[in-house]
Amino acid sequence: MARLDVTPTKSNLFMIKEQLAVAKTGHSLLDQKREILVAELMRMVEKAAQLEKEIDSFTHTAYPALRNMLMSLGGDRVERISRGVQYDFTFTERSVSIAGMNFSSLDVVLPKMQLFHSVYGSNATSDEVMVQFFQLLRLLTEMASIRTIVWRLARELKKTQRRVNALDKMIIPQTKETKAYIEGVLEERDRENVFVLKSLKSRQVR
Repeated sequence: MARLDVTPTKSNLFMIKEQLAVAKTGHSLLDQKREILVAELMRMVEKAAQLEKEIDSFTHTAYPALRNMLMSLGGDRVERISRGVQYDFTFTERSVSIAGMNFSSLDVVLPKMQLFHSVYGSNATSDEVMVQFFQLLRLLTEMASIRTIVWRLARELKKTQRRVNALDKMIIPQTKETKAYIEGVLEERDRENVFVLKSLKSRQVR
């Protein structure tokens, strides 16, 4: 590792020592941040995996329910029912703090369920379909938020890892080598000064 190109003086030695102390502190803090990010990332990935199972479960029931509805009522009647069903979904954005970082999360507020068979001539099959797809929408919205957070956590973790590696592999070793070089030069100068002083003193005595 090549040392820094600085003049070996006491003032520069003091500066290098300060830089080394800051680099070590920064390395420790970044290492802690990396561990927190890894833990949070693993937690969110596990949550996403659980959500995927729930989504698969609702998908395996929602689409067969829709198929049964089409088979029992017919496509034209299903279309007429769908035109009569009006729901307004409210999406809200909220801030989520994870590992000292703020993320935007999207929530969907499901409207109150209504039964339409008495007015629009539908039956329990259509209500079952709406219940299934309501829940599927909620899960898909939650999954979208989690995946966005996972992506941002992974990006921040990668950036933190690069900084830790730079400190660990380059900046700290380079600063240590520069510190050792300056200390060595200054010690050699001190020995030379002591030798010169002793020589002068010896001459004065003679």
